[in-house]
Amino acid sequence: MNIKVIVAAHKSYEMPEDEMYLPLQVGAEDKLSLGGNFYRDNTGENISRKNPLFCELTGLYWAWKNLDCDAYGLVHYRRGLTIKPKREIKKYGPLKNVLSFEETDGLLCKCDVIVPKKRKYYIENLYTHYSHTLDGSHLDLAKEIIAEKYPEYLPFVEKAYHQTWGYMFNMFIAKRQIADSYLEWLFDILFEMERRIDVTALSDFHKRLFGRVSEILFNVWIQKAIADGITVQEVSYLPIEKEDMVKKVIAFLKAKFFGKKYEASF
Repeated sequence: MNIKVIVAAHKSYEMPEDEMYLPLQVGAEDKLSLGGNFYRDNTGENISRKNPLFCELTGLYWAWKNLDCDAYGLVHYRRGLTIKPKREIKKYGPLKNVLSFEETDGLLCKCDVIVPKKRKYYIENLYTHYSHTLDGSHLDLAKEIIAEKYPEYLPFVEKAYHQTWGYMFNMFIAKRQIADSYLEWLFDILFEMERRIDVTALSDFHKRLFGRVSEILFNVWIQKAIADGITVQEVSYLPIEKEDMVKKVIAFLKAKFFGKKYEASF
């Protein structure tokens, strides 16, 4: 199976050695090239200019429209996927333990979509977490558009919005036909949202809402896909750099209990 996984990045960074991975400079339009073996998301059919609003989705759009392969997906330069035990990761480092082509090929022989393990929120559901930390009206609008364009998805909107866990980061690897179908659905909704939302008054941080909404919408789509018989395999989420979980938890609690919205990424 020919599998390609883009590694979304906006700066030079050490990349996995496996040839399955394609380092991709996202938001490359009007930016200096990162050089080396980096591809750029402003080649071929692309939406590179939308990166300040769509985040890593400009990379996914590029993969969808330009890659010739049997399966494709996305990880980040600071986030990967793995099936290795923690002792191996600790011994050899995260970049040596990201999913290999052989592992990915083996998984996709048994399933249709590979996703990172569920991120659990416990005291929040996906809708309330987004509302407390960002702006719940974005999810309301997404639901409204889904009702207009894809009413068969509405039960899965309700299910996903109210679950206390999610497949996050816009990370997945899927067989070609399935990935194509998902992205056609996703971008149809997001482009309609873009037409209806005036982002001019928003800060640069809050303008990135379309990339954030897509994380929630992936959970809507995957619930419907599972109901339709598509098979999913969870693998471990692998941070490439150490994460400050204390800082994240404090920001989360401030948002939930004191109305302090997020103003920066963590």
